[in-house]
Amino acid sequence: MKYVYPAIFENSVDGGYVVSFPDLQGCYSQGDTQSEALYMARDALSQWLEYCLEKKEPLPEPTEIGGIVLEVEGFANLVDADVKDGRAVKRTVSIPRWMDEQSSEMGLSLSRVLQESLAKKFQ
Repeated sequence: MKYVYPAIFENSVDGGYVVSFPDLQGCYSQGDTQSEALYMARDALSQWLEYCLEKKEPLPEPTEIGGIVLEVEGFANLVDADVKDGRAVKRTVSIPRWMDEQSSEMGLSLSRVLQESLAKKFQ
């Protein structure tokens, strides 16, 4: 699921950026450059949202970026995050006996092989 929240990119004293999300208490990040700060902000936003969704906490409505008033030197920007539910689920699958025997002999984890194969298909 895709989420978009406004973030404030504040100029830090060392030349980098400190990132905060006005709607997400305790969600902060930083970066040495604008692109690094944006990358780190996406990561922080994703983790914050995944935690809330896992704990079944309600997500706050994002403030319109036009409503953001900067009290520091910097700029406001929208940050997006693509959040996936990473919780494991059990599924029953069938494979030919020879595949089962050979994968056991090789010490393969069928769950891992399936996950890796599906991840490649989804790219």
